[in-house]
Amino acid sequence: MHCPFCRNADTRVVDSRVSDDGLSIRRRRQCPACGRRFSTTETASLNVIKRNGVVEPFSREKVISGVRKACQGRPVTDSDLAVLAQKVEEAIRATGASQVDANDIGLSILAPLRELDEVAYLRFASVYQAFDSLEDFEQAITSLRDDNQGQRRVRDEFEGEH
Repeated sequence: MHCPFCRNADTRVVDSRVSDDGLSIRRRRQCPACGRRFSTTETASLNVIKRNGVVEPFSREKVISGVRKACQGRPVTDSDLAVLAQKVEEAIRATGASQVDANDIGLSILAPLRELDEVAYLRFASVYQAFDSLEDFEQAITSLRDDNQGQRRVRDEFEGEH
């Protein structure tokens, strides 16, 4: 790490701390040449391989902007979208991969979006799962209904026991 003040190539780490979110490390460094101190932040890199083969860094903002279109006119807040993007990033990082296909990111958005808003989920799924017909929508809606009925049955049984 070069010193930002004198450009000396040798700096030493004085202190290291994990950030509050646990995704980065803050390091306090000191330059032996000029004696000045400075901080750096280190994160594990996560790159996205786009459909055209271009590789770029993962961006929560891109996740949010893509999902925001599906949530247009729905009761979803910016805070909800930020939490969803964080969940997606955590899920992708948990795989241990340093590179992920853009399509895999789209697919990893589906489950948390389904929990957040079913209409937005259907809109987003229609793009990422390439719905070609009304039957594709009908299957997705049937799946949502079946899941909701199953959840209701479990909840009713649980409440009946207590």
